[in-house]
Amino acid sequence: MNNLKASMKKFFGNKNTVTILGVVLCLVILYFGYNYRINKEVELVSVPYAKVTIQPRTYITSDMIGTMEVPRSFLVGNYYSNSSNIIGKYSNYNTIIAEGSLFYTDLVVSDDELPDSAFQDVPEGSTLINYPVTISSTYANSMSPGSYINIYYKSLNDDGEVMFGKFISNIKVLDVKDSSGRHVFENTTEARTPAYMLFALPEETHLLLRKALYLDDYDVELLLIPNTATISEDTKVTVSSTQIEEFINSKTAFVSVDDLPDINSQVTEDTDDNNQDTTDNNNQDNG
Repeated sequence: MNNLKASMKKFFGNKNTVTILGVVLCLVILYFGYNYRINKEVELVSVPYAKVTIQPRTYITSDMIGTMEVPRSFLVGNYYSNSSNIIGKYSNYNTIIAEGSLFYTDLVVSDDELPDSAFQDVPEGSTLINYPVTISSTYANSMSPGSYINIYYKSLNDDGEVMFGKFISNIKVLDVKDSSGRHVFENTTEARTPAYMLFALPEETHLLLRKALYLDDYDVELLLIPNTATISEDTKVTVSSTQIEEFINSKTAFVSVDDLPDINSQVTEDTDDNNQDTTDNNNQDNG
């Protein structure tokens, strides 16, 4: 026993021997560590994926989801690994989940987490306007969310002469919806007809717009026109015509805010009247 201990002590006391053993040990560790990492990276894992293209705000059902195996190294970001965590939720309002795509956590939300994109962009202190429109008044859907419009004003003055000019400028379109409240531009496979345009106005300008619609006796007509000027994100909504503003205020100086018409109902009524006039004229021409 003493001889064995002496031999071991002599063996490990040799610096060359210790160095060789250290190198061998490092190589063994590197070998097994490398193989472990490689095996982990190429390991196949089962993940759910979209079997079809899923449009924004779509209720996700089981028949939209498939399962595939992919190397773990291909998976980046936060994604759902179980279909049960996806079924019954919605695709987010601002994204399309492409066919074959994984279900990343920021693309899928629950019903109570699903926001209305229009309300996300209303500036502080502004009022959201739900303005009735048609295919014609939106220039065949050329006014889309993120674009800018101007409102033009047309009416008679006290002398019966026509007043016409740019009224309110640099209004950002927040959304366009159909008559069912669905977003017209969020779906790439279904044609939807615009019924309402959403935009925000500073409260003072919002009241001025309602005052303009109050002037029924002056045959007021408001026209939405695309703004073709270069607009930056910090551009403010402005009243473009002092003359039109002063005319409106002079005619509504003693009108209570409670008596001002609701924009939605007043514009809808005016649109219906115009449509009826067009129908009557067509009937007279046919007769």
